Amino acid sequence: MVSQGAAERRTRTLRAEVALKTIAADPASPERVRRVLEQALVFTGASLAAVYTPGDDGDLLCLLESAGVPRVLYGLRESYPVDGRSPAADAHRAGRPVWLGPEEIADSAESRRMPAQDIHLAALPVHDGVGGCLLAVSESPGGFDPDDRECLALVAEAVALPASAAPAEGEELHANAFSLAMDSGRVEVGDEILELFGLNRAAFDGRVETLLGHTVPEDLPSLMSVVEAGHMSIGDRELEFRVLQPAGPPRWLRLRGRLVPGGAGHPARLLGTVADVSTLRPDITDVARVQHLAAALATAGTVRDVSQAVVSALRAPLQADRIALAELENERLVVTVLDPPEPEAWPELWRLEWRSEWPDAPVRAMPTLAAALREGRAQIWPAGTALEPALAEVGPGGLAVLPLPAAGRMAGACLIGWDTPHDFGPDERALLTASAGLVGQALLRAHAFDAEHELVGMLQRQLLPRRLPKLPGAVAVARYLPATAGLEVGGDWYDVIPLPDHHVALVIGDVQGHSTAAATLMGQMRTALRAYAAEGHPPDVVVSHANRLLMDMETDLFATCCYVDLDTEAGTAWCVRAGHPPPVLRHPDGTTEIVESDGGPPLGVVTQADFPMTPLRLLPGTILALTTDGLVESAESDIDTGLERLAEGLALSDPAHLGLVADDLLGNAHRGDDVALLLLRYDGMAVRPLREGWTVWRVPEAARHARRFSRRTLRAWGVPADAMDAALLVITELVTNALVHTDGRVRLDLTLVNHRLRIAVTDASPRSPVKPTSLSWEATGGRGILLVEAVSDAWGTVPVSGGKQVWSELPLDT
Repeated sequence: MVSQGAAERRTRTLRAEVALKTIAADPASPERVRRVLEQALVFTGASLAAVYTPGDDGDLLCLLESAGVPRVLYGLRESYPVDGRSPAADAHRAGRPVWLGPEEIADSAESRRMPAQDIHLAALPVHDGVGGCLLAVSESPGGFDPDDRECLALVAEAVALPASAAPAEGEELHANAFSLAMDSGRVEVGDEILELFGLNRAAFDGRVETLLGHTVPEDLPSLMSVVEAGHMSIGDRELEFRVLQPAGPPRWLRLRGRLVPGGAGHPARLLGTVADVSTLRPDITDVARVQHLAAALATAGTVRDVSQAVVSALRAPLQADRIALAELENERLVVTVLDPPEPEAWPELWRLEWRSEWPDAPVRAMPTLAAALREGRAQIWPAGTALEPALAEVGPGGLAVLPLPAAGRMAGACLIGWDTPHDFGPDERALLTASAGLVGQALLRAHAFDAEHELVGMLQRQLLPRRLPKLPGAVAVARYLPATAGLEVGGDWYDVIPLPDHHVALVIGDVQGHSTAAATLMGQMRTALRAYAAEGHPPDVVVSHANRLLMDMETDLFATCCYVDLDTEAGTAWCVRAGHPPPVLRHPDGTTEIVESDGGPPLGVVTQADFPMTPLRLLPGTILALTTDGLVESAESDIDTGLERLAEGLALSDPAHLGLVADDLLGNAHRGDDVALLLLRYDGMAVRPLREGWTVWRVPEAARHARRFSRRTLRAWGVPADAMDAALLVITELVTNALVHTDGRVRLDLTLVNHRLRIAVTDASPRSPVKPTSLSWEATGGRGILLVEAVSDAWGTVPVSGGKQVWSELPLDT
């Protein structure tokens, strides 16, 4: 007497045999292979079934079709070498099944790609004219029992591709079927397909390009990806697209197909059907949504871009009330996008764990979510499911959790919640499953992009001034925007250099290219220009020195710059350009001017180059704008148009808020290149300094003449007697040191501003005075610098045009 369990197992085998025969009755169906694999899931309890066939060159077993959970979760490859060590290759070569349990998998060469949980793997040869292998994976504790193995043998037999499955060229096709030769592009189509494309049999030339020419241009890339054999090897078999109509909106068509490998002199062929789905799906289809999501993710550069693309693609079609996308970092879910963004719309735990702008929720507080992430499968919980509060409050009417796999690990998770009870249809489940893999890969790629872009930005910021100095009679602000088109650091820079006598040098420049070499050269040029300016050279000499330095460095890169030396006392300036865009002025009356000035070549191009100086006049209230070409030039706009647009923006700005002016000017900046912007508003000095100078003659009584000139000048300025005595002492010591220890011209300059007296003695020697560390009672010199230091509030020395200037400042009591 046969036991009840044996009878049930026998019944299961018979049912599987009947189901497979029913599917095999339509060998031309493009879904036949997939439907056969689905029977393996139904009758054997397998979680994944896949069929591999030899490629065109016969060296690889390539994935033809799969059903069940994504193969990447089990570490299955897209292809296996025929002569390699893998279960698929072993079964194909030996022509007999291979059954592996957890222990055998752990000892196999593929174990490092397999998940940690216990699984069973079956590999069965496919006996047909093409050959191949059927792979199946089971998570059942006992693996595949004898009846499961018998059912898998039936599936391997049914999945075989008979020669008759590929219609011969010229053979009659069904009205809605097509057959495309992958080598020549010749296609045979049924009459219904011609009618859908608006063609008749006599006018059709048999070329696939003719059909593609009738599609909507936006859908053409997706169609081209289907008719390329290399793309079909990864398993895409379905697509919806639009064809143009003589009148009215485009018509939606659905293409379903499978790739039949070639052999025995026959090319590989794409077999399938095309059907009209305009009436079935008047709105955009789920397949098209996945296509649009893939297109959006392909151009998403940052994690936030990826998150926004997911929200746009899923929330409206699923009619969801909230969506959260989170990265998984060290057992914490770092949420990058919440929609809606209000904290009140999300669980209380998330609000307690709030970190700056977005929440940072621990996975350990949501064990159900942690289990879903470990399994790596999309999980759906309908309304009423008992979940922990951190999840139940996300979707009281239903919750979907999408683990986002990428590169063998979980990149994050997407949580989708409904407030009212939601019925999850099969189309929605398919949409969620198809979206998970796309989003995971994009999220991992965007995370790497964000990290590298942050590193590049940090390097760029270290090479630029941390803050701009406070200027007498003027205010300066600067902005820098790195390019978003690439990750390499750029060579744009700016600088504001305070100089003696209330002068200030404004510099902006750009080194050719985007690379570490460009950034390094940028730092060197900025340092060189600052050093030459501090030496007291005029603007044309500063730029000429920088040019010669760049030529001597023997680099292949060149640089452009614009250098402006502004006298904040007089409101005058000198401008020098080296291949750089000219300054733009906004006058106090609101009019703007693009400075017409002669410029020299870029730095590092010509050794003996001339850099002419152009005078500028700035009235109080004038704004001076210097920028790099990234703001005023792009592929769509030339530099003249960009400068005019910059001038118009300055004309409309409010000069009282210089920072807001800079932000507005950069609001529509083209981000394909780095952008540097330097603005200075000249206000004029509230108190004009009093200045007098004296050339000291080298005569025996030179120090006495200097004291007499200084006493007369200080008395005319109203300097008190006690302060005058201290000043005359400093003047005597500095002038005497210059006459005794240097040769050439000596000059004395006195400046009084804001109750501070500045004494400066300039000579032709670059050697700075040295303060003695100790003096004996017998020493006859060396006390002068000590006296200057004792009397002065501050003192020091700066290089000036090959020599030096020793200065001292004394406060004056009023």
